[in-house]
Amino acid sequence: MKRREFVALAGGAVVTWPLTARGQQPATPVVGFLDPTSSDAFGNPQRGFLQGLKDTGYVDGENVTILFRFAENQSDWLPHLAAELVRRQVNVIATLATGAMAAKSATTTIPVVSMFGEDPVKLGLVASLASPGGNVTGINFWGAELVAKRLELLREIVPAATRVSVLSNPTGPNVETVRDVQSAARAMGLQIQDLKANTSRGINAAFATFVSERPDALFVDTDPFFTNRRVQLVHLATLHRIPATYGGRQFVEAGGLMSYGSNIADAWRQLGVYVGRILKGAKTADLPVVQASKFELVINAQTATMLDLTVPPGLLARADEVIE
Repeated sequence: MKRREFVALAGGAVVTWPLTARGQQPATPVVGFLDPTSSDAFGNPQRGFLQGLKDTGYVDGENVTILFRFAENQSDWLPHLAAELVRRQVNVIATLATGAMAAKSATTTIPVVSMFGEDPVKLGLVASLASPGGNVTGINFWGAELVAKRLELLREIVPAATRVSVLSNPTGPNVETVRDVQSAARAMGLQIQDLKANTSRGINAAFATFVSERPDALFVDTDPFFTNRRVQLVHLATLHRIPATYGGRQFVEAGGLMSYGSNIADAWRQLGVYVGRILKGAKTADLPVVQASKFELVINAQTATMLDLTVPPGLLARADEVIE
C-alpha cells in the first residue's frame, strides 16, 4: 500500500529522553490528519490548517505533532488508515468528507473534526448541528442554496444554456448533490443530464458522451476526488469547449472557467482552530458544527475569451477575483 507519512521530528525526540526527564515533560499532543485524496491536492489548504492551529497556540514540530495519512483516492484505504491513527492513540483526528465516516467507525472516543460537504446529521455523524453530542464535529460548506447559486451564476455567463450536465461521484460524500441540482434546475427551466465518475477513466468516459449528447454547460460537484483530478477535468472541458462551473478556486487557477463556493483555505483554518480548541480541552459534543464563513466567486477571463463568452460587467464586478 502506498502511503505518505509526514511526522515532525519533535515526536521522535520523546523516545530518546532519559526516564527521569521523560516523567517531567508534558506529553506532546498528536493530531492525526486523514485525507481521502493525496498530498498533491493538499497544498494551500495545509497552510490554512496549520495557521488555524497556530491561532490557538499550536505549532507543528514545536508543541504538537501531526501525522498525515493520505488515501490516494482509494476509499477502501480509509478504514485501515483511520484504524492506524486510533492505534497510535492520537489526541484528535482531523479529516474531510468520507474520512469522517471512516474515523467515526474506527473510534467513538477520540475527537474527530471534519469538513462536511453533506449534512452530517443526515449522514448520522452528529445528533444535531448545534449540539453534535458525540465525538464528531466540524465545518460544513454544503447546501442546496450553494448549488442553486452556482447554477444561477453559470446561467449568467451562458445565458442561452438549456441543457446542463452534472458530474458527480457515486461513491463520494455528497450523495444529495444531483437531487439538489435537479430541484434548482427545474426552477430555472434547465434540463439536467446526470453523469457519474469515480476514476480517471470514468471522467474520460463521461466527457466522451459530449460528442453525441453535447450539453450547453457542465456542473462539476464539489468532491475531493474531482479536486484531485482538476487538471484532467479542466483539460477535457477546454478540449470539448464546454463552459463549466466548479466548487473551488483551484479549478479556475488550473484554467477552469468559474467557481463559486467556500474559501477552502479559510475553511481549513477554521478546522485548525477547532482542533486547537479540542487540544485545549473543549469537547466535540459541545462544539457546534459551524458554517464555512467565507465564500468566493472566481472567474478566469482568459478561459471565457477562449470559449467565446462575454462575461457580463455586473458579474465581473461581483467576482472576488478575476484571473486575466
